[in-house]
Amino acid sequence: MGGRWKDVFLVAFGQKKMFKNVIPAVLHFLIYAAFLITQIEFIEIFIDGIFGSHRILAPFLGGFYTFMVGSIEVLSLLAFFATVAFLWRRNLLKLPRFTKTELDGWPRLDANFILFGEILLIAGIFAMNGADLVLQERLPDLYHSTGVLPVSKLLSFDFFSAMDTPTLQVLERIGWWSHVLVVFGFILYLPNSKHLHIFLAFPNVYFSKKTPRGEMANMPDIMNEVRSMLGLQGQEVTETVSDVLPVFGASDVKDLTGKNIMDAYSCTECGRCTAVCPANLTGKKLSPRKIMMDVRDRATEVVRYEALKNRAAAADNATDEAHKGDGKNLFNYISREEIRACTTCNACVEACPVLIDPLDIILQMRRYEVLTESVTAEAWTPMFTSLENQGCVWQVPQERTDWIKEQ
Repeated sequence: MGGRWKDVFLVAFGQKKMFKNVIPAVLHFLIYAAFLITQIEFIEIFIDGIFGSHRILAPFLGGFYTFMVGSIEVLSLLAFFATVAFLWRRNLLKLPRFTKTELDGWPRLDANFILFGEILLIAGIFAMNGADLVLQERLPDLYHSTGVLPVSKLLSFDFFSAMDTPTLQVLERIGWWSHVLVVFGFILYLPNSKHLHIFLAFPNVYFSKKTPRGEMANMPDIMNEVRSMLGLQGQEVTETVSDVLPVFGASDVKDLTGKNIMDAYSCTECGRCTAVCPANLTGKKLSPRKIMMDVRDRATEVVRYEALKNRAAAADNATDEAHKGDGKNLFNYISREEIRACTTCNACVEACPVLIDPLDIILQMRRYEVLTESVTAEAWTPMFTSLENQGCVWQVPQERTDWIKEQ
């Protein structure tokens, strides 16, 4: 547990793995810090909205209030520049990892939508504070003094001070309401956005695997067969007789683990995994980011289908087809060419800033393909035959263990 909490603080809170790529890490950290610190001011805004007060914390916190709001302004200004830089990198500079086909349509729009929302939020903060700063001088009985705020002070001198009082009051309210509505809208929007990772990244990091990378989970049925075949002594061999053939691996999201599904919904779509994937870099179709996006899309589709089926059952309109499922699985989203291209190098796992494991899903789908469907790439068949007959993947005439025998 100690190691897991350490990962949460270093990787999720501290964004340790983000800093392997310094420029986007710094830009993201500025937005991340502003997002966290600004919530302090939002608490005050929320209280003011309920009780009809205005800057209710200012009289109690005194100089610390000035420092706090001033720090929020500086961070918000830095976050504004970082947001503009992200928009530039995505839409003008067009970095390779932001131009992949899996981002076409809604994913690309989603990323830009959030960035423009961030700009609107920052504009609301400065409109509220800048207008408020001038109103404090003109109507001191209604507007509590906040002290000198670094960014708003500049704005009040150059922009707001030339306006009449009624206009300033309207602008201050527009800034206040835009702040509130953008935050509430963002919260409602999160479940349909990749930015759900803001909440899920922390439990996802906590529940990440602690086994060595590349270690594959054993399958009891296969292990029992191998032990029986090799006649291993001292090993318990469980023989089970069943009319139902065992299913190995995963063909759909219901066959995956809860952690696999959490991985999919924690994906930030940053593309670091795809950017380091050797298969993708050599022009193959595999994109670890697309794997995670496809699993998320399929999971969402399954949940919606189950909801519709339950409504139909409650209305006594369920049909036999409804009980059979929607006739789709993960292979309708992820092609066999994609999962066969994976070299299992773990580069995608190493690159992910929130410890997502696309490789585990790929391996489970490959297990289903090979062990359950008995379908595989034609080029792999000689390897499987050699492994079965000689215990070695190479077609050599002697046994693999001959070299250790006494001469």
